[in-house]
Amino acid sequence: MSVCENLPKATNQLRRGALGVGFIIFFVISAASPLSVLAGGFPIGIMLGNGPGTPALLLLALGVLLTFAVGYTTMARNVTNAGGFYAFTSLGLGGLVGGAAGVLAMLAYNILQVGLYGMFGGVVSGTMASVFSIYLPWWVYSLIAMASIAILGYRKIDLSARVLSFIVVAEYLAILVLDIAILTSGGDAGVNFDSFKSEHIFSGTPSIGLLFCFAAFIGFEATTIYGEEAKDPQRAIPIATYVSVLLIGGFYALSIWSMVVGVGTDKIVSVLQQLGEPTTFIYGLSDHYVGPELTRIIRVLFIVSIYAGLLAFHNSAARYFYAIGRDGLLPRALGSTHRIHQSPHLGSVLQSLIAAVVVLAFAALEADPVLQLFAWFSSLATLCLILLMAMTSLAVLMYFRRNPQLQLGVIRRLVLPVFSGLALTMVLIIAVLHFDVLTGSSKALSYLLCSTIPVAMVIGVWLAARLRRRSMTCFIALGSHKL
Repeated sequence: MSVCENLPKATNQLRRGALGVGFIIFFVISAASPLSVLAGGFPIGIMLGNGPGTPALLLLALGVLLTFAVGYTTMARNVTNAGGFYAFTSLGLGGLVGGAAGVLAMLAYNILQVGLYGMFGGVVSGTMASVFSIYLPWWVYSLIAMASIAILGYRKIDLSARVLSFIVVAEYLAILVLDIAILTSGGDAGVNFDSFKSEHIFSGTPSIGLLFCFAAFIGFEATTIYGEEAKDPQRAIPIATYVSVLLIGGFYALSIWSMVVGVGTDKIVSVLQQLGEPTTFIYGLSDHYVGPELTRIIRVLFIVSIYAGLLAFHNSAARYFYAIGRDGLLPRALGSTHRIHQSPHLGSVLQSLIAAVVVLAFAALEADPVLQLFAWFSSLATLCLILLMAMTSLAVLMYFRRNPQLQLGVIRRLVLPVFSGLALTMVLIIAVLHFDVLTGSSKALSYLLCSTIPVAMVIGVWLAARLRRRSMTCFIALGSHKL
């Protein structure tokens, strides 16, 4: 227990041993929203990036994130904390930087979840109008989803895990059926590996394509957030992290490569450019290679995939509120758990209230739920999380330098964290330079959105400094909660 906690033990413990490796993996893959990424994100990424060479960039992103995962999971064996990035950064770089990371993480997961409400409402509204001739505003569907997610997030974590497990399996099976159909039929001009030739890898704008690839992995880092609720966390978290990264990366690479084969290496960009809505690309492939039955299933699963992402990120945001409230940076009431469900219920309620306010504000302004709410917020969240991963790489390096008694090899404690930190910093710079492309907005608005990142970090430093003035003992203990 953190030495400065003032809540009774029964009121601030998450539900121990509730999640096995499998359920943690389902949470992480759900956060990555594989079907919504394949149907909604990658068609745009292929069109704006390096076209048919996208599968190669996915493997590059996978390699960088695997090197990050080595240091990340090694530290996770010694630090089990629902604060994730916040806890790691506090222990590696000190309380002031930890405070900055904590507020930045809260910003990232909240706006990512709120942005997904925009996509969910927009997609469901469009589907209901075109299929059932039911015309309701997008925000009605967002609020309906919000109510059900608020209930699930308030209750026991294993209830959410069971819901997500069915959704993830269905998503993977549907896309794998399409992948197999394309490859066994020979695609447009026979199965080939042209996507991995240098002429295609470096065609178009690879830097933009790489950003979409990194954005597609967002959510995998959430494994550590569930450490306090995991069975045997020292073993479960590293396994769940590696399996999640490999499953997400392998599945994306196979599926995007199959799509390129299905349309043709030299045709895919022009086909996407001719589509009025790139997110319908996967439906055309499904109609052509399998049939309308699978297309209808994918349409439904697209919506369900977004819902799964909403639920996963809701749980992540609630746990950050809980961990940071428990340590005293936020009101300590947030660091309490439900008497029966042992869930971070107040963090869950706060997250739902934030989402409701933002969604209703965008609705009142008559903003576009996908092109504005989702595009702006998801892109900003991606920027936040890449920065947090770069900071965590440095935190891992410093943590093991300060704890030489842990007796780790130079590769795990030094070489790989340095490499991943430098690589992620380069990706971050590219993302900032091309942020207007990611958001689809003007440079002025893009940089205004970017400015919220240093503002959030300054607030975090201020909160940590305020805690230091009130109690040096609590400040020193930031991120050090023990099971």
